[in-house]
Amino acid sequence: MPKVMIIDDEKDLVYLLKVVLEKEGFEVIESFNGKEAYELLSKMKKADVPDAILLDVMMPEMDGYTFQSKLQENEKLNDIPVIILTARGQIKDLFEISSNVFAFLEKPFEPKNLVKMVKEAVESKK
Repeated sequence: MPKVMIIDDEKDLVYLLKVVLEKEGFEVIESFNGKEAYELLSKMKKADVPDAILLDVMMPEMDGYTFQSKLQENEKLNDIPVIILTARGQIKDLFEISSNVFAFLEKPFEPKNLVKMVKEAVESKK
């Protein structure tokens, strides 16, 4: 069962995404800010890390950009495909140099588009 980590400070959105993805057969790991997510990922064995990450940009404690930068520096984590969730399309420029950013999805989005994108991201890692 492929694993997906959702990192977003909007608890209702995380819950909705979790329900949608679990219905499609994904195991979901929830996190509500970048700091919490990075600490959780750092403690995992390589075999347990998620197959894809859904990452919000604007969050307290550690924003998505900082999280992504830390992810890139960690050899155990830097190949996980990341889908950036953003309410601001212009943010793409900040992530241009990140090799593991798989796609950008602007809020609000269609759940079926998100599922399709997550499946493609997981497949890209194989």
